[in-house]
Amino acid sequence: MIAMLAGRVDQVGPDSVVLDVNGVGYLVFCSARSLAEVPARGEPLRLYIETHVREDHIHLYGFLDEIERAWFRLLLGVQGVGARIAMAILGALAPAELATAIVAQDKASITRADGVGPKLASRILIELKDKAAVLAPAAAIASVTEGATADAVSALVNLGYPRGDAYGAVAEAARRLGPSARLDTLIKVGLRELGR
Repeated sequence: MIAMLAGRVDQVGPDSVVLDVNGVGYLVFCSARSLAEVPARGEPLRLYIETHVREDHIHLYGFLDEIERAWFRLLLGVQGVGARIAMAILGALAPAELATAIVAQDKASITRADGVGPKLASRILIELKDKAAVLAPAAAIASVTEGATADAVSALVNLGYPRGDAYGAVAEAARRLGPSARLDTLIKVGLRELGR
């Protein structure tokens, strides 16, 4: 099994990079987010690898850091999520954003990934709810459980909305409005999200 490759960038495609390691070109599939950070041709690059061996092929999936690879592995454990869907999710959401979405049970954020509909997003949120806490950085959890964001969630819960729905609506509102959003604005935008 290949766990890590270090070499020079030879080519970058729409969903992969060819990494030249001492004259051998490895085709490594990467998320859109990782590909955006790949250096120019000829520059050094180190990727953490997840190797998938099948009867008819061997695919290498590359990640710029170990936390993204850990999320990939966690996503693959969800029924209905294959490598392509897991890469799409990691392309749409950085690991910290994914952690926040899971903690907040924010289905809308997960469905931003290509190929992820509402049913699959719900399954991901349910199956990873307890497992994600291991990978979720404290900042991701704190962003939904402290300050104006937590107060907005509490207000929506007091209005009768389920806690998971309130978290999801406020997380989306906070994502759109930014970290300096006021409490009243978070509540208004959160209510609009819940009304969709």
